[in-house]
Amino acid sequence: MTVRFSASRVIDATVDDVFRTLTDVARLPDWNAAIAAVVEQPDQLEVGAQWVVEMHALGRTWHSRSVTEAIDPIRRVFAHRSFTDDGNSSYALWTWVVADHGDGTLVTVACELHPRTFWRRVLLVRIRSRQLAHTELRESLGALEVAARRSPDSVINTNIGGDQ
Repeated sequence: MTVRFSASRVIDATVDDVFRTLTDVARLPDWNAAIAAVVEQPDQLEVGAQWVVEMHALGRTWHSRSVTEAIDPIRRVFAHRSFTDDGNSSYALWTWVVADHGDGTLVTVACELHPRTFWRRVLLVRIRSRQLAHTELRESLGALEVAARRSPDSVINTNIGGDQ
């Protein structure tokens, strides 16, 4: 059983700022409300790099590990596999595509949920997929827009003559 869904949004920020924000593991809690904290992060985000976040959803808190499947800053594609850090074989595949769109940036996220254990197949995938598809993805894309506008590389230093 695989559950698939996606969401898109045009964001008022540059493609570079959006992709940089999206792939900055330390900034995940800035735009993803389900991520309470980054517990571990790689020195460099490349294929095979792993990170661990503390998730909060469905009234529970747990650690989720992610592994980079693809990262292409030229095509602006980022994909990763995430799974609980408790040995459960269930996982999710996330693919993010960032593209120029008029005066803004089109961000599309696709998710595939792969529940492997009984309770995740029978119950949790239905609840979690509804949450993600109906509210969390839209809210995250909106928060990503705000975070990308605050991207450190998009801020102009106005400290003239002071400490640099």
